[in-house]
Amino acid sequence: MSKIMDAIIAEAKTRGKHIVLAEGEEMRIIQAAAIITREKIAKITLLGDERVIKAKAEDTDLTGVEIINPMSSEKAEDYQKLLYELRKEKGMTEEKAGLLVKNPLYYGCLMVKSGDADGMVAGSVNATGDVLRPALQIIKSRPGIKTVSSCFIMGLPEGSPYGDDGAMVYGDCAVIPDPTAEQLVDIAVASAESAKQIAGIKVPKVAMLSFSTKGSASHPNVAKVVAATEALKARTDLDFDVDGELQLDAAIVPKVAAIKAPGSRVAGNANVLIFPDLQSGNIGYKLVQRFGNVDAIGPICQGLAKPVNDLSRGCSVADVVGVVAITSLQ
Repeated sequence: MSKIMDAIIAEAKTRGKHIVLAEGEEMRIIQAAAIITREKIAKITLLGDERVIKAKAEDTDLTGVEIINPMSSEKAEDYQKLLYELRKEKGMTEEKAGLLVKNPLYYGCLMVKSGDADGMVAGSVNATGDVLRPALQIIKSRPGIKTVSSCFIMGLPEGSPYGDDGAMVYGDCAVIPDPTAEQLVDIAVASAESAKQIAGIKVPKVAMLSFSTKGSASHPNVAKVVAATEALKARTDLDFDVDGELQLDAAIVPKVAAIKAPGSRVAGNANVLIFPDLQSGNIGYKLVQRFGNVDAIGPICQGLAKPVNDLSRGCSVADVVGVVAITSLQ
């Protein structure tokens, strides 16, 4: 386990948050729930049939783990009413709401929306779209942000000259294929918040990346980044530094920054990188991960009013434990 993940788990233990795991009948989820509970990382609720869960658990100690079956829950009627009220303007009927509440992904999001849990984690057996759909419909984006995006926390090797105490944040690398300038603004704001909440970066320095630095190239793709940067700088509510458009070397190498972007408060020292589109973001984080032997933690969903995170279907038990800890910090 990386230094940064050790720190995330240690911080999660101080929070005492309640996380619902929607895929409670999956063996990896059951094993992770036992570890999380034993290590006091979070309070856990598993969704599923208690008989199935306990039969699969065998010798796994689930003492302290709550199990709720959405098919027979006493809260189902209240959640049905809530879902109907939230979605009736979108064509939701009471009958359809009653059926959806029995789906653990919807039930889990309704627990979070109602304050019966602090966050939800799923995705070990469900596709990303299926996990995020109820989150977008029920929990929705947080005030001031219209865009739900993602980021990766990059745990750099010890002694790396980049980032903040071995950590950087990359966004968006998993959700929005071709963000508009307005969406880039939301991604930047959410990524800076994730940097503080999860990576422990006290002063985010956000670089809006491009293949141009300060007008060195002219292209609609550059113009989008310039527009997003100007919109961010015009805001009076930001609690982080931002600059752009910046090429990667200008963003993270002080000597290059001194030539290409003199006087910038971000250039040469960026610890949060905002990619102009999903292709560059996805390729960029994987290049760093593979060539640099860097721990890439994520994707972490950001921008929701309350946290929901998506697991890889190939996740390990340790991955589940880590994502639960991250969700607790959000």
